[in-house]
Amino acid sequence: MSDAIARFRTATETGDIDALMHALAPDAELVSPLSGRLVFRGRDDLRVLLSAAYGSLTGLRWTEQIGDGARRVLLADAAIGPFRLTEALVLGLDDEGRIRTLQPHLRPWLTLTYLAVRLAPGLFKHPGILRRASRAA
Repeated sequence: MSDAIARFRTATETGDIDALMHALAPDAELVSPLSGRLVFRGRDDLRVLLSAAYGSLTGLRWTEQIGDGARRVLLADAAIGPFRLTEALVLGLDDEGRIRTLQPHLRPWLTLTYLAVRLAPGLFKHPGILRRASRAA
């Protein structure tokens, strides 16, 4: 397991956003699982997004890691409010082994909808993040 992935797993399970940011490349980006079109880029915007997202979850446990090389998949179970959530997170690593891309796949639909409702107020406090995420690459 790469050091960045180990740091990411521990940081997200314990809510340590600073450690999480150190696992990411400076130009890291996350493709929104809600829209499929929004792409959140850079540590500053990802700090806000990932703080809200992982801060909303309880009982997060990464259960499996698949792959080696520059592309990995992490599987997780968690809860948000009264709902169970499963995640398959596709990670791309840069040449230095830091996480460069994050592509979360969440289910079930009802839980994903609940997560969107929980995240919206926090993201609306930072309208620039949504505006930047909506720009084409």
